[in-house]
Amino acid sequence: MRKNIVAGNWKMNKTLQEGIVLAKELNEMLVAEKPNCDVVICTPFIHLASVASIIDASVLGLGAENCADKVSGAYTGEVSAEMVASTGAQYVILGHSERRAYYHETVEILEEKVKLALANNLQPIFCIGEVEAERDANKQNEVVAAQLASVFSLSAEDFSKVILAYEPVWAIGTGKTATPEQAQEIHAYIRSLVADKYGAEVADNTSILYGGSCKPSNAKELFANPDVDGGLIGGAALKASDFKGIIDAFKV
Repeated sequence: MRKNIVAGNWKMNKTLQEGIVLAKELNEMLVAEKPNCDVVICTPFIHLASVASIIDASVLGLGAENCADKVSGAYTGEVSAEMVASTGAQYVILGHSERRAYYHETVEILEEKVKLALANNLQPIFCIGEVEAERDANKQNEVVAAQLASVFSLSAEDFSKVILAYEPVWAIGTGKTATPEQAQEIHAYIRSLVADKYGAEVADNTSILYGGSCKPSNAKELFANPDVDGGLIGGAALKASDFKGIIDAFKV
């Protein structure tokens, strides 16, 4: 069965010292009250090794926000998948809309990143989603289908290690949120694409997260949809009480 997951994407926020404080606070909350879903925090690279040493891996997973599309070498400023894995991280966010938009990451670049992540036993949280103009033109389905090419070259065995995250770019940091009906509709469509490619069993076992202004006040309604398996959380992941409020949406 697929897992329910709440993952936090800290983006370029928190000094190392602030990040350690936040990770400790969240870890203590989850140790005291075990979550009803998998919980992951994806931090800036500089935090990974320090945070790995202070969290309880049985309640809190750790991921990076990106990795390089090269194995190693003269790529100043880049961080390889092997380096990420060496910190103790188990996950990596790939294909986030900000990476696609600001750093021009293509389907081909992301395909390399996914393969390198998997080769280093990192579980990719692979992001797909449309911008506002594409949604307005009703092109969201063709956009996400094209973006899935980066992972649809994988074998069924490797694809089964990938977590998908649908992020309506028009709802990231804007305060806008897809309605539960919009979220369910496109999540179901994404799952149908996986089924067409890999079969119903793989599709049924694929976790598809929603990312786009998800917060404690709307998480329960979003997560109640049959094809929404949790969230990739931005701003609300930077405060332990807010992040815990979203995690608690999975409480029975």
